[in-house]
Amino acid sequence: MIDRLKAEKAVSDLLTALGEDVNNPSIVDTPARVARMFEELLSGRDQNAADHLSQVFPLEDPGLVIERNIPFYSLCEHHMLPFVGKVHIAYLPREEVTGLSKLARTVEVFARRLQLQERMTKQICHAIYDQLDPKGVLVVSEAEHFCMSMRGVKKPGTTTITVASCGVFEDPAQQQHILSLLKL
Repeated sequence: MIDRLKAEKAVSDLLTALGEDVNNPSIVDTPARVARMFEELLSGRDQNAADHLSQVFPLEDPGLVIERNIPFYSLCEHHMLPFVGKVHIAYLPREEVTGLSKLARTVEVFARRLQLQERMTKQICHAIYDQLDPKGVLVVSEAEHFCMSMRGVKKPGTTTITVASCGVFEDPAQQQHILSLLKL
């Protein structure tokens, strides 16, 4: 949980340091708005993926489950700029599956933090593997990082792909099979 008063003061101080008049009617409420925005964007810090993944359903021989194109928005911990993209999840359950919305909620838990894409991909993978005990999990994240698009090297449209795997999907042949199903 963020300390909203401290966050508002910090934003006000930053605006002042940038030469803005914090009493200007058009930005007088900006510190409060920015504090609320960060509270929303960083809400994953106060959540646990296990809370979402604990709801499972028995299913005899469920086969491979793939959920593609789960959108996410996160903030790079280095520049506090967004990186946006999608996550693809494949898992091979044993005898239980979770609801598809629970996979999307798990992505949100880890995306809604100051984050690195590489870490987020591994966190999603390990949360699913640890909580559901499947035979294997493969998570692929692809995103555009605004720290590369709008500042620094200024290369909009560049995407970064990260992959994390557990269990049977640590085998390169198995990974290649799943990636071909994802068409990546």
